[in-house]
Amino acid sequence: METKLAEFIRDSADGIEADGILRKCVHCGFCTATCPTYQLLGDELDGPRGRIYLIKQVLEGRAPTRKTQLHLDRCLTCRNCETTCPSGVEYGRLLDIGRATVESQIGTTRPLTERLTHSVLRETLSRRRIFSPALALGRAVRPFLPAKLSAKIPRRARLPAAPPARHARRMLVLEGCVQPALAPGINRAASRVFDRLGITLIAAAGERCCGALRAHLHDHPGAMREARANIDAWIALLDSGVEAIVSTASGCGVTVQDYGRLFADDKAYRDAAQRVSAATADVATILARFTDELAALATQHAPDELAYHPPCTLQHGQRVRGTVEAVLAAVGVTARLCANSHLCCGSAGTYSILQADLATQLRDAKLAALDEVPGSQIVSANVGCIAHLGSASRRTVRHWIEVLDERTSAPAPMS
Repeated sequence: METKLAEFIRDSADGIEADGILRKCVHCGFCTATCPTYQLLGDELDGPRGRIYLIKQVLEGRAPTRKTQLHLDRCLTCRNCETTCPSGVEYGRLLDIGRATVESQIGTTRPLTERLTHSVLRETLSRRRIFSPALALGRAVRPFLPAKLSAKIPRRARLPAAPPARHARRMLVLEGCVQPALAPGINRAASRVFDRLGITLIAAAGERCCGALRAHLHDHPGAMREARANIDAWIALLDSGVEAIVSTASGCGVTVQDYGRLFADDKAYRDAAQRVSAATADVATILARFTDELAALATQHAPDELAYHPPCTLQHGQRVRGTVEAVLAAVGVTARLCANSHLCCGSAGTYSILQADLATQLRDAKLAALDEVPGSQIVSANVGCIAHLGSASRRTVRHWIEVLDERTSAPAPMS
């Protein structure tokens, strides 16, 4: 694709990067076949190729309109198109640049209610000390809420006992923003599994939101502040011998793995950011190193099968495929994918709130496909997907690590 970027961005770091990405695109259209919003709406501008044209026009100097903004807002950032693209177009990164440019030029034209919603989501969901009591209040008034809103508030679940911190081997587990309040059993289950493998999972004091939420809601300076705070909190632990940073939410993991790129031009944080990114892996990737040990810890349950929904942030963002299935297979559980398992469920961070109609259509299509897969429950690897699918599923939806916890037990003490 030929480009002629406008002077305002041509020689900037974003402009140089965007120009390189645009030039890789060959207009083939393979991406449209795997784009969830294009499949729903049938509009070229609601597919990756059309959005690339819109971004190109803005970066070449054409003034964006509210319509431009709407088509970019409708993108799920699922990155399915990146998996499909034969030319290696880094669409997700280009979209970040395009959205930020459009927002800087016409962000104030958003309706006031929309701007207020963005602000509330940024300041509430990214702060545990605000979100946790808000969720507790929501649970208290759940019986009196409209059915659609009530379905989005999960009931409180009983938690298994936490293991003591007793092993010399340590790994750092990401806490996340909403997961400690929304689904605290996920990290508790992960801690129990790692404890049986002789590893203690620890949390870092001072950890904040990974920054993804603010970035997607057009607060890039805020996202970078949160990332710096996390690097400061984690780097000392890596220096002290912590072996890895474990993510049990694939959305957080893909963001932290990108810190190295985000801080490539920041002399103060570049090296530390690269170390943090290199040390971060999804919990499935780490546990895949221990399948023999997990098989030895497996309890004598009958073989089981379940439906598995791989989040976009895991299969397209982190390019981790088949790993969850392999780890569960080690303990006798068959995890089966549904038809069109590459398509997004519609959760996509705050997308299910800001684009509720599209998100609901995608959720219902995903659940219909999952209902064709046998098994007593559905598992996934990201808290947002779990909450979104669980709001309408007839089956239990949970994190796969909770199944692994139930299928393994502590080794017998030596005599």
